[in-house]
Amino acid sequence: MHTSLKKARIFALLALLILTISFTFPMIAFNGVLTQIDNHKGDEISSFSAKVWNLYNQGRYKSISTPKDAHNDLEKMITASSEIGVASLPIWAVSLEAPNYPKEAFPEGIPVFFHFDGFSGEVHEMNTINHYVGMDPMWIGGVFEREIGIYALLLLSLFMIYFIAYNNKYLNYVMLIPASLPILFVADYSYWLYWFGHNLHDWGAFKIKPFMPTVFGDGKIAQFTTHSYPTIGFYMIVLIGLLSLLAFFAKQKALNETQA
Repeated sequence: MHTSLKKARIFALLALLILTISFTFPMIAFNGVLTQIDNHKGDEISSFSAKVWNLYNQGRYKSISTPKDAHNDLEKMITASSEIGVASLPIWAVSLEAPNYPKEAFPEGIPVFFHFDGFSGEVHEMNTINHYVGMDPMWIGGVFEREIGIYALLLLSLFMIYFIAYNNKYLNYVMLIPASLPILFVADYSYWLYWFGHNLHDWGAFKIKPFMPTVFGDGKIAQFTTHSYPTIGFYMIVLIGLLSLLAFFAKQKALNETQA
C-alpha cells in the first residue's frame, strides 16, 4: 500500500473519531431528551442518555440557581427544574454583562453556549434580556440547523468511512466537507446573529436600530457589553478540518502517483 494512502486513512480515522466523540455520539445518545423534559416526561428518559449527559457535562457551566448537589446529575437537575442544555461539546461561548446583574454571580457576564444541536448555560436569562431589547428568544434561531444537525453529521461520518474504505478520486473530495466545518459554522452563526439583529420587535423596553451583533470579540448591545469567543467544540472542529485536509492531500498524492 502506498505510504501516502496509509497516512490518508490514519488522518481520516482520527478526524472521524474526534467528530464522533465530540459531537455525533452525544447527539445521538441525547436526541429527543430535552423534548421529553419539556413535556414533563423526565421519568421516561433512559438511564443510558442520563449517563452520557452526566459524563459530558463534567466541568461544564451550571446556572447559579442549580443546587450544587445536582451538578452533573441529570435526574436531580430535572427534579430541581434546573436549566438543562445538550450533551455535545459547546462550539461558541457568548456572555453578556448586564448593569443590574451582580458581578459576583456573573463575573464574566451571563454565559450562553452554542452547540450543533442546541444551547446551554443561562439561556433563560439571555432570553429575558433579548426580550428587553426587542429581540426574539434564542430558540427562534438556527431551528433548521439544529433539526438536521444529527443527520448531517451521520451522513458526513458515512462519507468519511467510505473515504477510508475505498480509493476513489471522487470520494476524495468529500473530505473537503469536514475540512470546511469551521468556516461553515462561523458563516451560519454570523448569519444567525445578523438575522436576530435585523428582526427587532416593538415589545422591547426601548427601541434600538437594527445592528450586527459581534461575532468574535467584545461588543455592545444597547447598554449591555457582549463577549463572543470560540470554546472547546470549535477547536475540535478546527482539528477535524486540519486532519481532513491532510487526508485529502495525502490521498490525492497517492492517487496521482499510482495512476501516473
